[in-house]
Amino acid sequence: QENLIESGGGLAQAGGSLRLSCVASGRAFGNSAMGWFRQAPGKKREFVAAISWSGDTTYYSDSVKGRFTISRDGTRTTVRLQMNSLKPADTATYYCVADPGDLVVAITSGRFRSWGQGTQVTVFP
Repeated sequence: QENLIESGGGLAQAGGSLRLSCVASGRAFGNSAMGWFRQAPGKKREFVAAISWSGDTTYYSDSVKGRFTISRDGTRTTVRLQMNSLKPADTATYYCVADPGDLVVAITSGRFRSWGQGTQVTVFP
């Protein structure tokens, strides 16, 4: 089981930027794809972005495509989400996720093996 620790949430003005980070640890981490989901109060959890183990393949939801960028470092233990041109609609709790299985299946099913505790992002007008 991986442990995922998020950081970097906070307040931002619309049009501004924030960067989220997630550090993974644990023996079972190997070869896991990683990503982000978010959930706003009263709304369903939704996929945001994901990146393959190698870092060669990324996926984004239509709502963030062109504004958010997901990346992972050379150790593959840290994934970051650079969020630009933020909108009030981006306000949510953001959760880091990881899974060693098929990434497309995990994204479409919403079933990632490991989830972080979440970090709050609030965007005000």
